[in-house]
Amino acid sequence: MTSTTLSIVSELAEIVGPANVLTDPDVTAGYVTDWTGHWSGHTEAVVRPGSTAEVSAVLTACHRHGLRVVPQGGNTGLVGGSIPMDGEIVLSTRRLTTIERVDVVDRTLAAGAGVIVAQAQEAARQHGLDLGVDLASRDSATLGGIVSTNAGGIRMIKNGNTRRQLLGIEAVLSDGRVVTRWKELVKDNVGYDLPGLLAGAEGTLAVITRVLMRLVIPAPRTQVSLVAVTTVSDALQLVDRLERAGLTLEAAELMTRPGIDLVRRHHDLRAPLDVDSPFLLLAEVSGQRDTQALLLDVLEQAGESVLDAAVEEGPAPKLWRYRESHTESISAESSTPPVKLDLSTPLREVEQFLTTLTPALAENFPDVRAICFGHVGDGNLHVNLLDVKETERERVTDFVLRHVTQHGGSISAEHGVGRAKAPWLALGRSPEDINLMKSIRAAIDPAGLLNPHILPIR
Repeated sequence: MTSTTLSIVSELAEIVGPANVLTDPDVTAGYVTDWTGHWSGHTEAVVRPGSTAEVSAVLTACHRHGLRVVPQGGNTGLVGGSIPMDGEIVLSTRRLTTIERVDVVDRTLAAGAGVIVAQAQEAARQHGLDLGVDLASRDSATLGGIVSTNAGGIRMIKNGNTRRQLLGIEAVLSDGRVVTRWKELVKDNVGYDLPGLLAGAEGTLAVITRVLMRLVIPAPRTQVSLVAVTTVSDALQLVDRLERAGLTLEAAELMTRPGIDLVRRHHDLRAPLDVDSPFLLLAEVSGQRDTQALLLDVLEQAGESVLDAAVEEGPAPKLWRYRESHTESISAESSTPPVKLDLSTPLREVEQFLTTLTPALAENFPDVRAICFGHVGDGNLHVNLLDVKETERERVTDFVLRHVTQHGGSISAEHGVGRAKAPWLALGRSPEDINLMKSIRAAIDPAGLLNPHILPIR
């Protein structure tokens, strides 16, 4: 460590305390490698402020020294967006863990950016409310992280994405200035939507320290069905039938036979249904007291398009396990860090995209296995590519992203762009759009110190 670095580390330690400036590589290892295991970097120091004031002081010091900073929450991202690939300082928000208030009248939750999603859910549920966002990484993802990536998750089809849940925000700019937009109002049209701008910015505009989240009233009871179908169209038609019958769709998840086989093998599970079908639809619905009867009626009226089905009262963890074990099983199965591509297409294109992708991959990349699953109700699919050689990662990623673009889709539905997809930004945005984003970033962080190498490239 150079004398200059020692001086900076000493200054940061004075702000947050020596115990909260980590420099030992063995200690910082968990901060410099992402969840997938593919993105791994290095850092001079991990700084863990405990308040907005400390975040402000840290960024003021880094700005004065011209140091680049990578903000990081729970480090559950899948696109390398919070990894210091070039030695940047890591600013961890994990100590910003105060749940300030749950307001049952305005139905809001005020909390620090480091609060874990599951903790926020539990706090809301103690008051008969719930967080509108739910995702498989709920036990490690933070509120600041899901805001920074504008996460979607399994309840998006009902509640919308994280941006829709965000009412207020407190954040620190790269030069240490604190910006607070904090009103418990669902209607507030004074100027630009700054919380909405920071949601999905992936830490490139400011470091989020506090959030004000809208809460929702959970369904008093739900019914969960796991349905065997032959085609994606059958699954989509069933989703449509459920909604037209007056049921509220809480979640709609599509799985494939290879994905289910993988989960069963790694978790020693029996076959969920008696029929070995190409696709499974997991649908959770709510409604009036006759929800189960209405659900069963829809399944019966679907006729031959439903090959088999199981129905349980929610939350039905045994049925949900087949879906939520996919990510873990994929990582355990692949001989290399899996290429995880979070995509979306219009609903009318989902089937054509999937049915053409698999044979195209087999023809061009015969050693690569594809496991696809996702939130079929909103067109969001997770394409997981196993056994991809390091020399082939860029080429197979390019192939899939161009394929989804040909179907009118997006290269990033809910995980962000990060480093993984930055080279393909032009597939999803026009030159004018990209230039405008660059202008916004340059206006807010002219020195380019926050997350400098991800969306949008300067």
